[in-house]
Amino acid sequence: MLRPRRGVERTTSTELFFDLVYVFTITQLSHYLAKNLSWQGVGRTAVLLGLIWLVWIYTVWAGNWLHPDRTPVRTTLLVVTLGSLLLAAALPTAFGANGLLFAAAYAAVQVGRTAFSMWAIRGEPWLGDSFRQCVVWVTGTSALAIVGGLVDAPARELIWIAVIVVDSVGLATGFPVPGMGRSTPEHWRVEGGHLAERCQAFILIALGESILITGGTLTQRLDRVTIAAFLLAFAGSVALWWVYFDRAQASMAALAAAGERAGRLSRLVFNYLHPVMVGGIVVAAVGDERLLHDPGEPVGWASALVVLGGPALFLAGHAAYEMALGQAGVVAGSRRRCCCSCCPRRRWRCGRRSRWPPGWHC
Repeated sequence: MLRPRRGVERTTSTELFFDLVYVFTITQLSHYLAKNLSWQGVGRTAVLLGLIWLVWIYTVWAGNWLHPDRTPVRTTLLVVTLGSLLLAAALPTAFGANGLLFAAAYAAVQVGRTAFSMWAIRGEPWLGDSFRQCVVWVTGTSALAIVGGLVDAPARELIWIAVIVVDSVGLATGFPVPGMGRSTPEHWRVEGGHLAERCQAFILIALGESILITGGTLTQRLDRVTIAAFLLAFAGSVALWWVYFDRAQASMAALAAAGERAGRLSRLVFNYLHPVMVGGIVVAAVGDERLLHDPGEPVGWASALVVLGGPALFLAGHAAYEMALGQAGVVAGSRRRCCCSCCPRRRWRCGRRSRWPPGWHC
């Protein structure tokens, strides 16, 4: 049931069908923020995005190792899709009446998918230990999430924040378990190009929410001020898309060629930095909605926060993404580089990490 390693593994139709649920999920998330535009609402939206991202990205990691077109894997992915749909349906009232439903759906998806993956890769020593350690941590954080669903605010927010923090620490440290050791990213055999392509799809899903808001608002009324606001909102969506996708193919190819560094680098840029960019796009979509709802009206602090804060958050995440690729020695752009010792003219200076692929030159 494992994927073959034949270069960049393309996204399958099963994975794309799984992504359809997250079109609805991002819509639910942006509408929740728009209706609860306060500091508490922003904090709760961030918590919900963190939990949703954990479900999605861990499913993507499982699909990086397991072949989605094999019947057991496809069946499991469809069950995860159903669980993700329940998660999205309970999202608007996750901090109210449906907190337990949200937590139960989260726990069922996380534990069920991880347990299946551990069974599916049996006999593979390079992943078996990693999944056995991971299932211990995921079971613990899932139980903590259910505890959060049983209590009221503000304890629920604090417990769910703890779920995100504990899971992030576990991933960063290799899910250490007494008597079992810890997992090292060098043993994960990650296909970085596939992970990059999957995260590009999620960025497009998030940008699609901005387009839906922009187009849907324009149909309600047509005048010069609304049309001007529509053009401005559309230009903002284009700008975010351009910043990310201008060098996306080069980044995907570089990650695919990262070799043993792919696991550690993918953990950083996909698990930690991409949700920052997604959060920025969601906030920017809410800013577009407020802009198009009352174009030409005076701007309050809440509108200014989302209109300016969304793109700023996205750019901060993207800058960290590019910096991580650059510091790891992965060239995401089209300009070629070399190390000082192999360049006759010493044109480029490389710093301490100067191991570049053979054949690259000034």
